[in-house]
Amino acid sequence: MMQSNTYSLVYSTCMFQKDLNRRLGLANLYPCSGPVNRRQWLQLGALSMGALCSGLRPGDDLLAAAKIVRDAQGHPLPELNDDFSVILFWANGGPSHLDMFDMKPEAPMEYRGPFRPIQTNVNGMEICELMPRLSRMADKFTLLRSLYHERAEHSGGTNRFLTGYSSVARNLPRSEFPDLGSVVAKHAEYAENPLPFYVANTPSYGAGAAYLGAACEAYMPMPNMETASGANRYEPVPIYQTGLGVGDLTISQGGVVDLGRRREVLNQLDRLSRDVDNTKMMSSMDLFQQRAAAMLSSSVAKTAFDLSLEKESTRERYGNTHWGKSLLTCRRLVEAGVRFVQCQATFRLKPETGRTSTWDDHSVNAHIFKSYQEKVPVLDQAVSALIEELYERGLDKKVLFIFCGEFGRTPLIRNQDASGRPGRDHWPQAMSVFLSGGGIPTGQVIGATSKRAEEPVERIMNSNCLLATIYQKFGVDADRSFLNNAGRPVPILTEGEPIRELL
Repeated sequence: MMQSNTYSLVYSTCMFQKDLNRRLGLANLYPCSGPVNRRQWLQLGALSMGALCSGLRPGDDLLAAAKIVRDAQGHPLPELNDDFSVILFWANGGPSHLDMFDMKPEAPMEYRGPFRPIQTNVNGMEICELMPRLSRMADKFTLLRSLYHERAEHSGGTNRFLTGYSSVARNLPRSEFPDLGSVVAKHAEYAENPLPFYVANTPSYGAGAAYLGAACEAYMPMPNMETASGANRYEPVPIYQTGLGVGDLTISQGGVVDLGRRREVLNQLDRLSRDVDNTKMMSSMDLFQQRAAAMLSSSVAKTAFDLSLEKESTRERYGNTHWGKSLLTCRRLVEAGVRFVQCQATFRLKPETGRTSTWDDHSVNAHIFKSYQEKVPVLDQAVSALIEELYERGLDKKVLFIFCGEFGRTPLIRNQDASGRPGRDHWPQAMSVFLSGGGIPTGQVIGATSKRAEEPVERIMNSNCLLATIYQKFGVDADRSFLNNAGRPVPILTEGEPIRELL
């Protein structure tokens, strides 16, 4: 019976290819050499032959054919804005708005902490004294001080902030809805580019492509799956080449279907159930593999990750630190054509300061103020260097840099650790977001929080408003829906208006 099924499948796919060639006038140019592969069958076999023949020209490749079919069926995805990219420096764990960009020097000591604000080169805008370089270029960035959402756990907050939806589950390793980068990648699914459109250094706890599938996951040179586990003590993960030759520029199986299992499924094609096809697992994996192979064989990709090609003076400008090398690589990636780069802003503290490498500065994890004394000056150097280069290279209109985390920190300082050291807890009711470039109006502060930074009191905005703004800049229709794994249409966003001050 199995032999009969196999023969039937082979015969059917071969006849399909012959008929396709005949209808396209390619029978003599491309005679049937055997059955089409699984990806071709999934992408073309079940689609309208009439729609395909209406638009395909000789020489078009398979991805272009599939795109023409989908467009002809009334489901086109608009082209992305070619003049817009994003670098998201993700402060996973949640940075303290009170100790960086929304300081309250008149609040009681148990709220304001030990740091003092300094005046920037923009009248009335103040930031933390630990960022003198950034204070001198405030005319080149904008601060959002009035975003909020309702999820106070790390993965739930990340899912909420980056997808626009609250998850059903708590402490979920990967998101239940597509995150911002995955939605952008979906719109670029069939674009021809030697580099992927979405690159990250490692999975984020509570983020991911969800039902958009493996093809829309970020490409990660050297991921550490512990970063999606809720742990906060892992070593910072490079997005740059380390020179160690282990794992550099390879594609991890993390977040995608195991390749060994996929081969097993393909070898048992006759017994493949329709349910597996409905998940689009096979087609997305083939597309993922195709893009991975293209990236690994591309000289553009190899040079984009190679910091040794930069002048020593440029590397020194960013700093010989994990953050300096990370942001310099991010700049190189967007220059090479990557449209969305997400890099975790993790930092290895001195052991006596704290045990965490994220921004989750509870009292039990770290002495928050000693932690900031260590890492904020490093952030100041790396971010200021990136902003200067964006402007010097004419990228300030095209590349939007974002620094933020999933939420802010509690205004009230806590001392739960046995040592009595200070810390702050999770606080989604208020946060600060740092933005530069991307053609947005800069040198401004949007919104304000209460006297103790407990909640927004001016220009109050759901965090979805930032997502709506970025989608609009990319040319993505946030009202559009994608089918989830149950076959139900789910809009990209259901709430949130673009922030007019950023447009």
